[in-house]
Amino acid sequence: MNPLVDIVIPSYNRKNFLKQAVQSVQNQSYKNWNLFIVDDASTDGTANTFYEENINTLTLKSNKGVSYARNYGIKQGKADWIAFLDSDDEWLPKKLEKQMEYAKNQPQYPLIHCNEIWLKKGKILNQKKKHTKQGGRIFIPSIKLCCISPSSVLIKRSLFKKIGLFREDFPVCEDYELWLRICSHYEVGFIEEPLVIKKGGHKDQLSTKYFAMDYWRIKALSPYMKDKNLSPEERREVKTALLFKCAILLKGYAKHNNFKNQKEVEEIYKQVFNQSL
Repeated sequence: MNPLVDIVIPSYNRKNFLKQAVQSVQNQSYKNWNLFIVDDASTDGTANTFYEENINTLTLKSNKGVSYARNYGIKQGKADWIAFLDSDDEWLPKKLEKQMEYAKNQPQYPLIHCNEIWLKKGKILNQKKKHTKQGGRIFIPSIKLCCISPSSVLIKRSLFKKIGLFREDFPVCEDYELWLRICSHYEVGFIEEPLVIKKGGHKDQLSTKYFAMDYWRIKALSPYMKDKNLSPEERREVKTALLFKCAILLKGYAKHNNFKNQKEVEEIYKQVFNQSL
């Protein structure tokens, strides 16, 4: 029998999108899965939408954020493999089948991700060269931008026990932080074929709701200045990225007269600038 896969979908007031996401799970050619929908205290009736046997809707009493919701879903399951799907994305029918086949043939990888088709307001969006995805040792590419999509990953449960879950104190960039943590220790597997439809352009996307998201990227990157798992080249890349992001963020604070976290960023900039590698 094929190994069981736990699937976690966090959702907050996205009932209509969620139906399409769930349908894409039900259409998977790989059938041995359990789905955990974590309803983050929605007010749109999400909790009363799905009743199928292997679809578990878990409703939180108060809105906790995407990291808490994903972590809560992870803790409910028991499968050795975990997959995530954002409530506004969809999987193509053979997504799980191809990833589980890859995992069987290349068991050294604790995380396997894949390419995506990007849609913005219903139209295909061409990805830039900097968004090119890859496998192997991808810590340096992961510094520059979030190069793994939550909806594309298949992760061994044992990996979370080693490196921890999503950071619940990160309201955004929580995935960026987790991928850095994983990629600083492990190589990752990659399937070139697009197996996910990633949708963008919604008004409620977190990336459109938060000012100065680089603040959270800086907080995610800072610990790696002294990380012994990294090569000298990787640490140099961390330093370069931190100096650049801090400088841009400090200029932005001045331009917009928004000085929240300014002193913290200034201190990080000074420490990084004076840090020898």
